Order: sequence, then C-alpha cells, then structure tokens
Amino acid sequence: MADGQGAGGETVEGLVVVDKPAGWTSHDVVARLRRVYGLRRVGHAGTLDPDATGVLLVGLGRATRLLRFLTETGKVYRGEVAFGVATDTLDAAGVETGCTPMPAVGPADLDAVLPRFLGSIAQIPPMVSAIKVDGRRLHERARQGEVVDRAPRTVRIDRIEVESFTPGDFPRARLLVECGSGTYIRSLAADLGEALGGCAHLAWLRRLRVGPFPVEEARTLDEIAESPEKVLLPMAEAVRHLPRIDVDGETARAVSHGAVFPVTALGGDDPGPFAVVGPDGRLLALYEKGRAAARPLVVLAGGG
Repeated sequence: MADGQGAGGETVEGLVVVDKPAGWTSHDVVARLRRVYGLRRVGHAGTLDPDATGVLLVGLGRATRLLRFLTETGKVYRGEVAFGVATDTLDAAGVETGCTPMPAVGPADLDAVLPRFLGSIAQIPPMVSAIKVDGRRLHERARQGEVVDRAPRTVRIDRIEVESFTPGDFPRARLLVECGSGTYIRSLAADLGEALGGCAHLAWLRRLRVGPFPVEEARTLDEIAESPEKVLLPMAEAVRHLPRIDVDGETARAVSHGAVFPVTALGGDDPGPFAVVGPDGRLLALYEKGRAAARPLVVLAGGG
C-alpha cells in the first residue's frame, strides 16, 4: 500500500476534524484512522492530552504536509480548575502531591489575579508534555521518574473567562481560555492556584476550537468509521484560515512545478503563507512572499 493511497489503490487525502474521546492519546487516534482509511501516511496537528477531549485535526496523505500550518493556529479550551490539591502531572490523572484547603478564595479573588495571565507570559512546560529536552520527550522521561529543568517558554493568552465558580474548602472554577499555540492549560491551572496562595490542578479539559475548526464540525471516531469519505475535508479546506489566490490553468502548471514568481504576480499583500488554488478548486501549493519574489513553501500538485 503506497502512502496516500487507500486499500483499494485510490488516492485518499484531506483533513478530518476529530472529536477525540477521553482515554485516547493523539497517537491512538492516528492509528485508528490509519486502519479506517487504509493509509500509512496519517498525522495530527497539536497533541491533545489523553484525558482531554475535543478537536484534534488529523491529516491524511499529502495533507500531512499542511499540518504545521494548523499547529501554529490559536486554540480555545473549556476546562475546570480544582483548587487546593496539587498533582505531579498538574491534572486529575496524576498523583496528589499537596493539599491546601482554600475556603477563603472567592470569584473576586480569581478575577483579581487573572489579568496577570493575559497577553504574552512565561510558562514552564509540565514534565508530561511532548516537547523534547536533550533529544527526549519530557513525558517519556517523566514515566521513568525523572524530573529535569525546563526553560520557560513565552506563550500568549488572549482571553480567560470564568464561566462558573463553586466555593468551598476546595473551590472549583470553570474557565474558557482563548490562547496561542503552545499554551499549557494544566500549567495555567497550577499557576492560578499558586497566585491565590495555594495550589491547584486541571480537573478536566475540552478543546473547543483549533484555528478555524470548531468542535461543532468535529466527528466522533464511530461517526468517522461509519462514513469515512463523507467527513473528509479537501485540502483547500484544510487551510481555509490562510489567504487564498485562485489561478488560471497556465499559472497552475507553473505553480505545480514550484515556480518562483515576481512578488506582484500572484496578487495580495499578506506577508504570511497563502494558498494557491487551481481552476478545478484543488489546492496546488502554499506560497509566501518575500521582498522581491513569491516562493513555494509546499507544492502539492503532481504528487508527494
């Protein structure tokens, strides 16, 4: 079976918006869709923790080459912060490492500390994250009992909305968070607990949006298995968040060979990546404009 070809030899490519269930790793979802579509070439954009649910974008065939442009998009999450209990993973799956009742904490106290977590902030990645330190993923080292120094990373949080607050010795707050790529909501939960003079962990998390793809468009694994072709979005839809330029047949042929164009030839003034679509509506390539020329970032037309 060739990459990008289904079990019947037909070309299969595009994007699937998955509603990931709890208890599945992102890799588990990829493995399941490899079986459903009969493909080897399957990948995902942006890891979602095993206990978390919600939007996971999965690319099939040549669409895997577009995933890096989706990983970098903004995210929206809904989650619940449990104050007064700390865990070694910063979420409910971990082992309790501290307990500090926080009965005096109320909604006004939470509102008072939230502004310090908005905008560009420094965040220390949790030990159970997928990033690599010295060539090894942190979660692999954590499973072996290691704790290593992690350099703070700059992330962006655009909005934190308190949707509900439950008071008590161990208060809980349900939050809606809109943030940039690379933000750890479990780290945000732990940092909020510390800011309020105690500790906290993330009780549960659901991802509501990745870039332009809301959870309303997501399909469960069972729904995908029932109608695999029906839920598959074409590659032009996979990058619908990028500016789009439609070209004629002659230009399409040049694009399919990775031609470099004068900076004014393809129109538009956006400095970032843009999609080039042929007369048949298919995505041909992603281009980016420099000072003097428009150059291809990814060429999809004509194969691999």
